[in-house]
This record gives sequence, C-alpha cells and structure tokens, in this order.
Amino acid sequence: MIIIGEKLNSTNKAAKAAIESLDAVFVHDMARKQLDAGASYIDLNAGMFVEGEPEKLEWLVKTAQEAVDAPLSIDSPNPEAIERALKITASKPIINSITLEKERYDSILPLVLEYGTRVIALCMDDSGMPETTEERVAIADKLITGLTAKGIDISDIFIDPMIRPVSTGSHYGTVALETIRSVRTKFPGVHITCGLSNISFGLPARKILNQAFLIAAMTCGLDSAILDPLDKRLMAYIYAAEALLGNDDFCMNYLEKYREGLIDLP
Repeated sequence: MIIIGEKLNSTNKAAKAAIESLDAVFVHDMARKQLDAGASYIDLNAGMFVEGEPEKLEWLVKTAQEAVDAPLSIDSPNPEAIERALKITASKPIINSITLEKERYDSILPLVLEYGTRVIALCMDDSGMPETTEERVAIADKLITGLTAKGIDISDIFIDPMIRPVSTGSHYGTVALETIRSVRTKFPGVHITCGLSNISFGLPARKILNQAFLIAAMTCGLDSAILDPLDKRLMAYIYAAEALLGNDDFCMNYLEKYREGLIDLP
C-alpha cells in the first residue's frame, strides 16, 4: 500500500499556522513522524495561501526535505507553485493532481513530462464531477490512454476515483468502490488512490467510517491512499488487509509490524 501522508496540508489548522509563521520545527517534526509511521510520500500543500502560494510551497518543500529524504507529493491547483516546488525537489515526486479539464490538463502535463514525475489523475472533466461509475471509468480511460500515449509509464499514474461524502449521497460509497473495481480490472498496471477522509465528511466518528471504507476499497483494488499515517489503528488495518488480500508474501510485513507493536493495539 502506497501511503501518502496528509498532515502537512494547509487545510489542516496546525499545518496552516506553521506554514504561515514559517515554523520549520513543526514541519520537520511532522514530516519525520509521518515517515516513521509508514508514509511512502509526504503530501505538501500551501493552497490556502492563494496570493503567496508559490513562495509558501517552495519553502515547505525545502523545509520538509531538511528533515526527511522521502519522496514528496506536490499538491496544488497552481501550476506556477508546482513548478517552483519541482525545481527544488530532490527525489521523484508525485504531482497532485491532473484532471481531464482542458486548462488543467494542458498546464500540468508539460510539468509531468519535463520533470519526470508521477501524477495523480482525478476522474473529473470540464463537465464537472461525475455522478456515475460509468462516467468516472470513461474519464479514467481517457486519462490513462492520453498520459501513456505521451510516454508516461502506467505505473507512474495514480487514478483518483473522486471520493464524495456519503453524508451528501448514500450512493457515493458504492459508486467509488465500483469505479475502483472497474479501473483495476481494465488497467491492472495503474495505481489507484484517493483522499480517504472525504468519504466521512460531515459525519460523527469519522475514523470508523474511514477505516471501514479503506478496507472495502482495498478489496476492490485500491493500492494507495492519502491519509493520516499517525492513525495507528488505521495503519494496523492496512497491514491486516494486505495480508488477507494476498499482498503480503507469507505475511512477512504483518509479522514485522506485530513485532514492532503496531498490530496488537488496545
């Protein structure tokens, strides 16, 4: 499971305050904690600072890299901010994200190609956020076909089926799961990711919903997620699900995590 740590996102109050005050100690500590907890990538987002986002994101990248050598997820709607970040990124990053919206696609694709990045591709086009599984799979098909035609390896593409809160539509959970299953069947070489906590927005006891949905999504073919790696129970469920789904040879990773005290939680 490819874990993209979400805790240095400016939509998070503590992270926003740290970015605003250029608090390097907070960024160092949070980057290290996420990496130590099992994150494969550290997501960095300064999008709440609309006017000064390029400078803030550049500082955030530079500061995080002082503490960890993990690859980064460069998360921004602003191509200028993304490029400034990419210019100083040490290891192969993920750009978060491209869509099938023409303006977004045309501005992000050249950056993916020039800097040789991986990319999260959202199932969204100029008509907006699709409602049905069929619409989402069709957009995923066009994104994968278009990106691979440009020479991007399918293993560098992370399809995001666009998780919408079940509080706003009781069908959104099943639509997301069906989309994941369909994309996995049609394109076995692609990665599939999501912003996990979107599923529970607006509801109480959100961690329970996040945990349950993640396991369901993994059974459908999800192999990556943007989530909180500091949630020990969530991470324990990931290790258990990987073992049960045959994605952990001889349960070696599960056993290692158990010996580290990360499975047998109170």
